[in-house]
Amino acid sequence: MGEALLTFDEYCDAIVAQTDLLTRHVKGTDPAAQVPTCPGWDLGRLLRHVGGDHRWAEEIVRTRATEPIDEDSVDAPAAYAGLGDSALGGWLVEGATRLAGTLRAAGPDVPVWTPADEQLVQQSAMFWARRMTYETLLHRADAALVSGAEFVVEEPLAVDAVEEWLEFSTVPEAYEPLPGVPELLGNGRTLGFDAGAAGEWLLDLGGDRPAWRRGTGAAAVSVRGPVTDLLLFLYNRPAPGVRTRGDSELLDLWLRRTRFWLEA
Repeated sequence: MGEALLTFDEYCDAIVAQTDLLTRHVKGTDPAAQVPTCPGWDLGRLLRHVGGDHRWAEEIVRTRATEPIDEDSVDAPAAYAGLGDSALGGWLVEGATRLAGTLRAAGPDVPVWTPADEQLVQQSAMFWARRMTYETLLHRADAALVSGAEFVVEEPLAVDAVEEWLEFSTVPEAYEPLPGVPELLGNGRTLGFDAGAAGEWLLDLGGDRPAWRRGTGAAAVSVRGPVTDLLLFLYNRPAPGVRTRGDSELLDLWLRRTRFWLEA
């Protein structure tokens, strides 16, 4: 697995900062507005989902959970339905601030349950600091699309978020054989990602499991674009600056397999 590019404290800061930006993006926007990148959701549900995610992760870290806890506060449509729309902004910032405070109090290495493969990712508060940073950032992109706000990401955050995605792409759910689905792994199957000066990455599907590294190499398919657009492309968001070349069937298959957790 690649090393995270930010420190634990930087992730804690980013959770609050990204939430603050999110609330600014949606100020004055109708909570009933539909979110095109989250079919069936309106903006109010999106915001309640983000706030629920923060509170769910905070409980996991605060209680030092060793197994999954109830996710109804994250995904149930009725979660926090009693919370007035006008109170959502303050409620979001409150939840992000509490999460960051709980993370800091615990420290990066405290053992807690995570949904990640424990053979690949340390089961610790560090996972939650990083994951909640990018959960918030990507839903900020969704909100900005609704409100028309400009979505800008600092390059270190975007680069690290791309690398987190590449790490997710190596878990068994993303490559193990599935009935009726073409085999993903195979000799000569490589994908190159080029974000210019921000970074380049090569993903090799030729072994018994995917492996990625920073750098370039021969690729059956290449994906190029500004790093923020590349990140949005990976998350199945509009990314007008991205261009692809090469084996489109391989790319489509890889995206289909790696996006499994977006539907969870």
